[in-house]
Amino acid sequence: MSLPLFQETVRPEWIDYNGHMSEAYYVLVFGFATDALMEHTGLDAGYRERTGCSLYTAESHVRYLREVPEGAQLAVRTRVLGSAGKKARLTHEMYVVEGPRAEPDPVATIELLMLHVDQGAGRAVPFPTVLRERLAALAEEPPGWAGRSIGPVVTEPGAR
Repeated sequence: MSLPLFQETVRPEWIDYNGHMSEAYYVLVFGFATDALMEHTGLDAGYRERTGCSLYTAESHVRYLREVPEGAQLAVRTRVLGSAGKKARLTHEMYVVEGPRAEPDPVATIELLMLHVDQGAGRAVPFPTVLRERLAALAEEPPGWAGRSIGPVVTEPGAR
């Protein structure tokens, strides 16, 4: 079972001095997609009000793969890769789906480690059974790029 695509349009104020979407706005769109996942699974505003719990991002790894122009129509595919205890791992893949820059490959990706946090206690707590089951039902195999880290910088001999 996969999640519905999150869709957004690149706004003029998201364009930087290089003429394409600024890096912060890729992350903003991914954040909106995470919010959509939370709504879909019941981690919505009502849940937060009732329980005082929410998802917090503990770690992320963003890959900026292609430039995105103003007005581009974006779609974000979300995958839940797994959840256990108080942690969930997910990915988002951003695509340009309409216009002259539309292409089948992602323009950016992000991998996230999320924690289920009790905001009143100020610490991570296990997911309730119903949420754990919802997340488990959405679990998919990770894409090939997930789980990678940034490698070391190799300096050429004599370089400074």
